[in-house]
Amino acid sequence: MNLSAAEKWLDHLTSCSPCYRDFSQFQTAYRSRRTRTLVAIAATILLVACFAGWALFLRQKAPLALRPKEPSIPRHEEPLVTQTVVLDLRDRSPERGAEPGPVLPPLEMARNVSHLEIYLPLGSPEGLYDVRIMTTQGEPLLVAKGRAKIKQGLTSMGVDVAPTIRSGRYILKIRERGWDWFSFPLVVR
Repeated sequence: MNLSAAEKWLDHLTSCSPCYRDFSQFQTAYRSRRTRTLVAIAATILLVACFAGWALFLRQKAPLALRPKEPSIPRHEEPLVTQTVVLDLRDRSPERGAEPGPVLPPLEMARNVSHLEIYLPLGSPEGLYDVRIMTTQGEPLLVAKGRAKIKQGLTSMGVDVAPTIRSGRYILKIRERGWDWFSFPLVVR
C-alpha cells in the first residue's frame, strides 16, 4: 500500500490506543522473526565454514601421516608401475609319445615386468603350482608359487616377479605340486 492510501489509517493508528498496541505487537513479532532468520543464516554459514575447514585440515594432514620417510640420497629408479605380461601356454601341452611336437617360438616378456599371468596348457587342473625362471646354465632367477584357478575353461595363475631379470634367453619351468617339471623357452627383451 502506498503512503497516500495508508494516510487515513495512520491518523486512526496514532489516535487509537488498542490499534497502536496491535501494530506495535505486529512490528515486534516481525523484527523477532527477521532476527531469528538472520541468526539461523549466520549459524549455517559458520557451520559450513567449520566443516569445510575441518575437512581441509584432515585432507592435508592425512597424506603427511601416510608418507614414508624419503631417502636422503636421491635415487634414480624407474617409476614403480605394475606391468603384467600374459604367458600363454595353452597350445604348448606336454608331448606324449615318441614323436616330437611342432617347434614353437619361445615365450617373450619385457624385462621390467612385475607380474606374470600364466595361462596353463589345456587340461591343467586347479591347484598349487611351482614356477621358476632359470638361466640356460640352470641357475634359478625366480622361484615362486601360485594357485591356478579355472575360469570359463581357462586354467590360469598369477605370479609376482622382481623386475631384476636382465634381457636374454631363459627357461620357464612349471609344475603342479608333486609332479614333474615342464620347461618352456623364454626370451626376456
